[in-house]
Amino acid sequence: MVTRRGTRRIRDARRLAAVVAGCAGLVLLTACSGGGGESAVPPTATGTLEELAAQAGCEPRIQTDAQELRQANCTTEDGRYVLATFATDRGQREWINEANDYGGSYLVGRRWVAVSDAEVVTALRGRLGGTVETASPHHSGSGGSGGSEAGHSGHRTS
Repeated sequence: MVTRRGTRRIRDARRLAAVVAGCAGLVLLTACSGGGGESAVPPTATGTLEELAAQAGCEPRIQTDAQELRQANCTTEDGRYVLATFATDRGQREWINEANDYGGSYLVGRRWVAVSDAEVVTALRGRLGGTVETASPHHSGSGGSGGSEAGHSGHRTS
């Protein structure tokens, strides 16, 4: 015969077992993901164009210096890339959407983008964090405007 006290002990033991199992699962998940490349990605960098360039190890050569967009060419041991900062999130997304027509790889942070080939973008991600987006070039036989609402083949990885 099981008493109330015995029922409570069984229930408490089951709760404890569930908590221990959950904690063990979290520990295993954390340990398993610790050796992968994802753990090497720092938090996404923020700052001015010059601050981001410094974090990436680049002396920026400013190409565009406008209120809504600042853009520079950079060269590091990893290769050449374009670094751009934006005044607004919308301006950034519009720029990326337009740039996607040309293909390439993009490292995207909060109001900044670095553009280059996949190897350079991957190396920069190790210093700046961010999200990688890739696009296939769109070829238009007419050379017309085609409209930005056309489907872009952007692919995003975190």
